[in-house]
Amino acid sequence: MMRMQLAAITLRAMRMRMKTPFTTSFGTEWDKDFILVEVKDVEGRSGWGEAVAMKAPLYNEETVGTVWLMLKEFLIPLLWQQTPGHPRDVAGIFRHIRRNYMAKAALEGAVWDLYAMAENIPLYRALGGERAVIDVGISLGIESSVDKLLAQVEKYVAAGYKRIKIKIKPGWDVDIVAAVRRRFPAIQLMADANSAYTLADSARLVALDEYNLMMIEQPLAHDDIIDHAVLQKQLQTPICLDESIHSVEDARKALALGSGRIINIKIGRVGGLTEAKAIHDLCVGKGVPVWCGGMLESGIGRAHNVAITTLAGFTLPGDTAASSRYWEEDLIEPEVTVHDGVIHVPDRPGIGYMLRRDRIDKYTLYSETFRPETM
Repeated sequence: MMRMQLAAITLRAMRMRMKTPFTTSFGTEWDKDFILVEVKDVEGRSGWGEAVAMKAPLYNEETVGTVWLMLKEFLIPLLWQQTPGHPRDVAGIFRHIRRNYMAKAALEGAVWDLYAMAENIPLYRALGGERAVIDVGISLGIESSVDKLLAQVEKYVAAGYKRIKIKIKPGWDVDIVAAVRRRFPAIQLMADANSAYTLADSARLVALDEYNLMMIEQPLAHDDIIDHAVLQKQLQTPICLDESIHSVEDARKALALGSGRIINIKIGRVGGLTEAKAIHDLCVGKGVPVWCGGMLESGIGRAHNVAITTLAGFTLPGDTAASSRYWEEDLIEPEVTVHDGVIHVPDRPGIGYMLRRDRIDKYTLYSETFRPETM
């Protein structure tokens, strides 16, 4: 493809109310604030990306506000200065900007979608994806009672989800996992700690070995790979690294240390589709399974997750649940649906789903458009 000719980039600050609150060790979310990025070329085609940063810096240091600032003041001007010939070039253009992974991923994702649209191919094929059907799991938040959690697990097991993830934290862990396992002895079950523990809690985490978990996700500090290596030696259950992995270099070092045996790849956390694919390729070479984590995305971000999950190394069910899990109405059509625990990957150009611009307008708080001559 000839060098991409970009004409305009629009940022939209969005807010959507979730159907039910989602609680983790970080807190409870009702409203999902996020940013949509639309990149247009001179032919009038559009590519879309989604920034998954939270309103407060709880998961990582980024917020909706800092993402907007980074896009406006730094990343968008860089694209005008160095127009990419291919979406893979975007990561290199941004490389000297430290961290700010979610801001980078949103803009890079829109460029990838635009590229696939221009080439008239699905995004998943542009990425090298191989599968037309992907297995799906679901992530369940912390509930106010064990009975409510069990009811949620029963609901999604009956719906056919291939894996159930439950959130844990100190005081809501061993007994909770035990209760779920007693009720559902045969399901694929994992626990996600969101960095809520330290090595002082090792005994509690070792106690989870009894319950035949697929993995324990990110039990220790968000920036740690040393203590995780110590803990993994004590556990039979594989540790899955999430918040600790921001790049292929992070993944290489963590695997060399034995900090975990599985990696959760989140596009926003690692700075975009290009880096996500690089981490996937590293793990495939080392025989390490990966899966795609979720960040409560709208359908646009969800479509990007679907696309990356078609790569061969994504052998474990991800968190890309159906749109109806979170939203009364989504921003895409058709919405992402799950049947018998799988998503059938759309074969249309780009992300594969039609944009509902009326709904995008409905949930837009404010927007700003940038053109090369205005920067």
